[in-house]
Amino acid sequence: MLRPVIDTDGAPFWEYAARGELRVQACADCHEPRFPPRPCCPHCQSFASEWRPTSGRGRIWSYVVPHPPLLPEYAAQAPYNVVVVELDDAPRVRMAGNVVSEAGAPLDSLSPDRVRIGARVQAVFADGVPQWVLERP
Repeated sequence: MLRPVIDTDGAPFWEYAARGELRVQACADCHEPRFPPRPCCPHCQSFASEWRPTSGRGRIWSYVVPHPPLLPEYAAQAPYNVVVVELDDAPRVRMAGNVVSEAGAPLDSLSPDRVRIGARVQAVFADGVPQWVLERP
């Protein structure tokens, strides 16, 4: 599987994820959350930032099921989902990922027909990478 490319701005995100925490960067001046991490606030242009913990809960904002997989390394796990999740406590923040049956499960562990726009999800972590699981009603 591909590993994330970690840059200076995003390094804290991955450090928190390695500890099982989903945090987002926020402006320390205007308090707007932002993702992906970057040095300057797109709202007020401040360079001051902080990392806020989130509940890790959200909803599927969009999704696709790649056919065929875009990268040959993923072919054995097709079909699988790729989702965009809108976070409950930072609604302007949307993160890409995969919905799996449980933390660390393969990409194809959840049937694509179980993924729906608006479905409630919770962040879980496998090897320091956020994944998503469906919340139980």
